[in-house]
Amino acid sequence: MITQIYNALSARSDDEKKIVLPRFFKTGKGQYGEGDMFLGVTVPNIREVAKEFKDANRETIEKMIHSPWHEMRMCALLILVNNSKKNVTKESFDFYLSKTQHINNWDLVDLSAPQIVGRYLLDKNRDILYKLAESDLLWDNRIAIVSTLTFIRNNDLDDTYNLSLKMMLHKHDLMHKAIGWMLREAGKRDTERLYNFVMEHKSVMPRTMLRYSIEKFDKETRQELMK
Repeated sequence: MITQIYNALSARSDDEKKIVLPRFFKTGKGQYGEGDMFLGVTVPNIREVAKEFKDANRETIEKMIHSPWHEMRMCALLILVNNSKKNVTKESFDFYLSKTQHINNWDLVDLSAPQIVGRYLLDKNRDILYKLAESDLLWDNRIAIVSTLTFIRNNDLDDTYNLSLKMMLHKHDLMHKAIGWMLREAGKRDTERLYNFVMEHKSVMPRTMLRYSIEKFDKETRQELMK
């Protein structure tokens, strides 16, 4: 089945995307996506293939996640997500977290972490997120904060703010963007809480994080918070 999935993705390859995607996802030497390889397939097309092969077994999914091809890894994650829509099992949750070194770009995290990690932890202890936040692996850190999107959508904001504070001084711009994004989403549920949080921490928040978090405020409030 691996060969069939690879062929299905390759059939949807676009020559221009083969050139653009490696640049967009920073695959150059020393960049966060160093060495990643792209077939040149768009996300909607990868979703098509994931639906076509939704019955792929765990062994196949594991091999896909270990693939050097970005689109193969994404397809594997989308199959996991599709199969977890009704219920995220502990097996799927544990499997996902055992493979984070291969969930190694921001799009792979963002398309999967809320649906798998966030949904599984919705009614459970969330200590694992704080362990992921302390990991030396950038993708573990991003999984920790982006998973809270599911909590936010359920009006549960505490972990978003706690993790944002814990990782506020993170060295990587990808985390500044992710944290700012989650804070912005939390602000849609409770504007006053976000305003107060930013007012308290704006002097130490990285500017990218600050800008992302306050995007939905009016112009006057944004100017005040950016001072």
